[in-house]
Amino acid sequence: MGPGAVTFGTMRAYLIALVAMVAGACAWGQEWRAAPEVRAPEASREFRGVWVASVANIDWPSAKGLSQEAQLEEMGRILDMATRCNLNAIVLQVRPACDALYPSELEPWSEFLTGESGKPPRPLYDPLATWIKEAHARGLELHAWFNPFRARHFKSEKPDGAGHVSRTHPEWVRSYDTFLWLDPGVEAAREHSLRVIMDVVSRYDVDGVHLDDYFYPYPKGSLPFPDEQPYGAYVAAGGKLGRPDWRRSNIDGFMRELYQRVKKAKPEVKVGISPFGIWRPGYPPGIEGFDAYEKLSADARLWLRSGWLDYCSPQLYWSVDSAKQSYARLQDWWIANNDQQRHLWIGNYTSRIEPADAPAGTATWMPEEIVKQVEATRASARGAGGATGNIHFSAVALVQNRRGIADALRSGPYRDPALVPASPWLAEGEAPGAPGVEVTKGEGEWMRVRVSAAKGTAAKRWVIWARYGETWRMVVTGVEGAEGAEGAEGAQEVPLRGTTGAGALNAVSVRGLDAFGREGQAGVVAVP
Repeated sequence: MGPGAVTFGTMRAYLIALVAMVAGACAWGQEWRAAPEVRAPEASREFRGVWVASVANIDWPSAKGLSQEAQLEEMGRILDMATRCNLNAIVLQVRPACDALYPSELEPWSEFLTGESGKPPRPLYDPLATWIKEAHARGLELHAWFNPFRARHFKSEKPDGAGHVSRTHPEWVRSYDTFLWLDPGVEAAREHSLRVIMDVVSRYDVDGVHLDDYFYPYPKGSLPFPDEQPYGAYVAAGGKLGRPDWRRSNIDGFMRELYQRVKKAKPEVKVGISPFGIWRPGYPPGIEGFDAYEKLSADARLWLRSGWLDYCSPQLYWSVDSAKQSYARLQDWWIANNDQQRHLWIGNYTSRIEPADAPAGTATWMPEEIVKQVEATRASARGAGGATGNIHFSAVALVQNRRGIADALRSGPYRDPALVPASPWLAEGEAPGAPGVEVTKGEGEWMRVRVSAAKGTAAKRWVIWARYGETWRMVVTGVEGAEGAEGAEGAQEVPLRGTTGAGALNAVSVRGLDAFGREGQAGVVAVP
């Protein structure tokens, strides 16, 4: 089966599941007409993401060398969970250790995918393309998550493939603790990672590029990172910076160059990072813990203040009640340093909720902790410049519904769907025009909503409001065939049921949502 042939019954199956709360049959025989005077509610805006980690088979795939059928089944389970929980974004790890979960001429297939570095999946398919297709069909954003400098993880068991950087350019690679690492002090190594990321940006319809907290490695006790050679060359060439400042300058330059290259290629693709949640101990006063600025050479505050990010997702992996790592105080500190008013989407340690069958005495959070954190983030958004969403680490906790966490989110803060916040500093051109909307009777209790492409900036998603009696319900779906800024031509059909407990379907409003997150003009039809 080829890479484009695999689906999950995509559009119809997804929307049937998403509007499962709707039941009944539609009274028919009335004439549907354009109704510009009918106004649907404004959609809520909140980023609701989930990290899907491939390293060490944390989330997907759950084991090395699974069959394609098993991989696709697990993919569908994660995506279906995301739609049930009213999430709106997947952050998928596509490069865990200088390897790839997609066909690449720059790096080998990942051992975490196929069980052997450099071995392609059989039958051959493109996992990243499939993830993008299936996520977009459900109205979800897909952000490609890269580890820029890790070259081998200790959970790797087989030798690195012939195309791996440790074999093609061993002079760029350092052994540290139980890992291999691309040395950020080597310009060619930094350039290699930039090429890898830009290869994905150029070839795939991703909504974002995402990096996490790994730059220079987390230190192993007093063991120094072995970068004497590149630093010595820098000093010999007349460099004046001490090694800590030199290391930070390497990472700062990488982040600046990454942002500039992505924006030149595809302005609509968001660049995001999830740094360690504490910039430095003592910021704000009373905060204690790991010094990411010093130990990882990661000056995330500089990147945020300089506008080299479209979103920042500090990992606030401590409880709301923690005194020395206060969730609320750290969140407020990041908000106060968001000079460019970019997105702040807080990272949450949802997998700190252990399964109910974990061994007795295992330390665990309860779902109420994560709900409180989400509510604390949401409360910050009531003021100008607050945090406007969360990303959950990681998918496994929600798929397993550990101690009812997926239920708690779905019935609590994520009860109603929301759109990803718009990125006005990226927007170009005009928002989409009004799409054509027609409603006809489908099979049985179903109605067929036919949406035609609008003029102007192409839509990537349809925001569909259906009114039953006086109650509006929103669903979001992808635009069939949408690809980057070009969008899709023609029309597509979306099924909706005819009645709910609130009454019969009497109006449908559809707006296009473009790649910058802007809603366009509404196309509306109603029954007189």
